[in-house]
Amino acid sequence: MKTLNLGRSGLETPVIAIGCMRINRLDKDEAARFVNTALELGANFFDHADIYGDGSCEEIFAQAIGMNSSVRQKVLLQSKCSIRPGVAFDFSAAHIIGAVEGILKRLKTDYLDVLLLHRPDALVEPEEVAQAFGLLHASGKVRSFGVSNQKPAQIRLLQKFVRQPLIVNQLQLSITNAAMISNGLHVNMLDDAAVDRDGSVLDFCRLNDITVQPWSPFQYGFFEGVFLGSDKFPALNTKIGEVADKYGVSDTAIAVAWLLRHPASLQPVIGTMNVERLKDCVKASEITLTREEWYAIYLAAGNVLP
Repeated sequence: MKTLNLGRSGLETPVIAIGCMRINRLDKDEAARFVNTALELGANFFDHADIYGDGSCEEIFAQAIGMNSSVRQKVLLQSKCSIRPGVAFDFSAAHIIGAVEGILKRLKTDYLDVLLLHRPDALVEPEEVAQAFGLLHASGKVRSFGVSNQKPAQIRLLQKFVRQPLIVNQLQLSITNAAMISNGLHVNMLDDAAVDRDGSVLDFCRLNDITVQPWSPFQYGFFEGVFLGSDKFPALNTKIGEVADKYGVSDTAIAVAWLLRHPASLQPVIGTMNVERLKDCVKASEITLTREEWYAIYLAAGNVLP
């Protein structure tokens, strides 16, 4: 598995992160087989959130991997907090600190490698975020910090107060959900693709050494479905199939390779719980699409060039 440097943390991680949102769909033996296969493949970066399964996904993961001090040294753990069911979002210091305590207990670990704020809080008081991050970092409970689903101005506001560098921004991005790429191509145009809906977040993250972690890399719309094999994207699936045949891999591998080809050094978060699909995703790290292949896939998804 190829690796990348995660933001400005100095942390070397696999180029593919394993999302654990659906691990509660597996039984005990299936979960153990999945996480151990990931480790064997060099995919030792696991992404969690306290909201996944109301915390059960973190508990299931810890049990599946047999968490102890020896195992902990072999894995990199990231989790997210700030979504409060029945309320909305909460960036208060008390909530962040309490959430981390719960995450650590469920994961059976003393520290997180990375903590992300899951979704923007309209009532954010950045001084409180700074207070929480400062205490968590000083105590050794969280080593690095980041955000999810935030645009540049929101990150700048937090970073004005937070002393620790924000090293990750987790954003929805796939071949069919590529607005952050498209608006960079349609500069000075009057078409819909030119609309900058996110403040040029991709370029901002590159300029500030923030690693973008694409979530839902196989989805179209907002969890409307998977584009691979969908009759809604015949041209895209044909093109991906052609490229997959050339490299002798699956369509899944090419969809991931398309993201990895971008020079922003993206770290896709793979949500599959299928061992064979996991293996296909890992193969993507060894493929470098040509410029022609990358653009051909982009266009086949219905994206247009100016």
